[in-house]
Amino acid sequence: MTSSLTWQQLRDLKLTELDDAADSWGAASRHADAAQTRVDGDMGGALSKTQESESAKAAVGRFKRLSSNYEYIKTECGLIRTAVTGLSTELASPQRRLKEALADAAANSYTVNEDGSVDYPAGGKNELTKQPIPGGKAIGNNGMFVPGSDRWTGPGNNGLYGPGSHGLINPNPHHAKAQDIADRISMAVRDAREMDGRYQRVLSKLKAADGLTVDSKTWADAAADMDAVRDASHEFMKREIPLDKSPAERKEWWDKLSDEQRQEFLASYPDVLGNLDGIPAVVRDEANRENLDLLIAKFEGKDGETAEARLGGLKEIRTQLELNAAEQLKNPKEPPMLLLSIGDEGTGRAAVAFGNPDTSKNVAAYVPGLGTALDSDFAKNDVKRARDTAVLSRESDPSSAAIVWLGYDPPQLGGVDAETLLSNTEVMSAERAEKGAPAYNSFMSGLAATNDHDDPHMTAIGHSYGSRVVGAATQEAGGIPGADDIVLLGSPGVGVDKAEDLGVGKEHVFVGAAENDPVTMLPSKKEVAAAGAFIGGGPLLSYLAGDIADQGDDDIWFGKDPASEAFGANRFKVDDGPRPLIDGEGPTPAHSNYFNPEKDRVSAENIAAVVSGHPEDITPEKHR
Repeated sequence: MTSSLTWQQLRDLKLTELDDAADSWGAASRHADAAQTRVDGDMGGALSKTQESESAKAAVGRFKRLSSNYEYIKTECGLIRTAVTGLSTELASPQRRLKEALADAAANSYTVNEDGSVDYPAGGKNELTKQPIPGGKAIGNNGMFVPGSDRWTGPGNNGLYGPGSHGLINPNPHHAKAQDIADRISMAVRDAREMDGRYQRVLSKLKAADGLTVDSKTWADAAADMDAVRDASHEFMKREIPLDKSPAERKEWWDKLSDEQRQEFLASYPDVLGNLDGIPAVVRDEANRENLDLLIAKFEGKDGETAEARLGGLKEIRTQLELNAAEQLKNPKEPPMLLLSIGDEGTGRAAVAFGNPDTSKNVAAYVPGLGTALDSDFAKNDVKRARDTAVLSRESDPSSAAIVWLGYDPPQLGGVDAETLLSNTEVMSAERAEKGAPAYNSFMSGLAATNDHDDPHMTAIGHSYGSRVVGAATQEAGGIPGADDIVLLGSPGVGVDKAEDLGVGKEHVFVGAAENDPVTMLPSKKEVAAAGAFIGGGPLLSYLAGDIADQGDDDIWFGKDPASEAFGANRFKVDDGPRPLIDGEGPTPAHSNYFNPEKDRVSAENIAAVVSGHPEDITPEKHR
């Protein structure tokens, strides 16, 4: 779509009217957001809380449909607002340059013609004829060569190479000034036309489909609209987001924005703000709920095991959010579920909180381990672990929140089974942990920056390979930001040999290690090397059978056993758990029970005691 904008239109354009239009679309977006909140809470939520009849369920279904429509309206109106704001912002520069050129023309008594050319008077004297050098017309050069343009072959003194021209130098002293003004007018109009056409194209695409159905196809269209708006704006807004700053500096930036500016950023960059450490939790949650719908639309209908796994995880998270909202209406003690991160990078990204980490005095962030990815298992099991921890912690201190953080790429088992676990280099390497540590520290720094309390009590929890991530994070410069306590569960080692090396003081390091959890008793690398070859059935089975058991020096795969006396942490009591293979629950059943109050109540309560700031309530266990 080509713009026909003239210099007169650019001069007379009232950018404040564009700003007013953008504000109106922003208001529509905010009204839709408020309406969605009312439908979800006062209408559909209240009805589902008090009524259980079939007609009530049908009404709740209609309210959900209405809620989806309001969410879509909020998104699309927000995008229109962003596009109009972008157009107004960009046009300000060429309009300013045009007005400056027109002012210079007026100051020199030059005439600006309808086509943008500039007439200048006679001036100077011809050295040969002693006559005044005649005036002429300067035709603007917009930086693009156009064959046949008067700029090059104009009549008389006008064209650079036309009959009667003076060649490269026109001795009339007015010519150079007029030419500069004409060029500036031409380039200002050229830039404004490019901007106008670019935004015309994107705004013409922002159209809602007929009907009231808002489904994956609708959100796929919304995602395309979002990309189009970003492309049209050349991502001018994204350049304002302090991606290269610290979480504390990002928090400061966000606090200084007006409500309108915040809504603009949320409309155009939910995927960026939702995953940006230092942005308040409720803002990240709002952004990520929208981005969740966009991601589901992206994976809907895609073939392949990975796409199906991601889609399953995303949909299950959405289901869990809906269930949590319904449960909160029935049970005021149910901690709110907030989506602090969501993405499809690597094996998937997600951070799910139970309890608001910004308003809670006690905040814990748990790092899952081996085999974790953004799939339905994560959305059901790992998310449940965060909820269980939050619920139990809030019994001791209601101002508690727990988070599961999948912000790195854990080693994936894939086709690896228990018998070949130790021979899998990816699984048994610390590389993924070392790469994940900076991201975890950034997340923790963000939690510290956005928390309302002057000195919140923060706990870093690592389970399985996730404990190796936590261990690596402690070795980064400054350690884990804000961490007061560290909890290690089912750990194969953390990369250091003493609890005091974790940077919080050994009295603030707590360990849960089940006697029937083989991951906590993997042989050290030296022991594996000394074994030379594994005896019968693969390394893990050989180990379980006692062929290459830990030799009693407290060294396991990633260093000193955290449950050992030599390590020096506080070991708390956990259930022994089912025996590997023998009890018919697979090779590592005890490895998965630490958070589960139904299967290991004492462990779950001990974790909650630390998280809630009451370590004196843990049940201790003797070291190995």
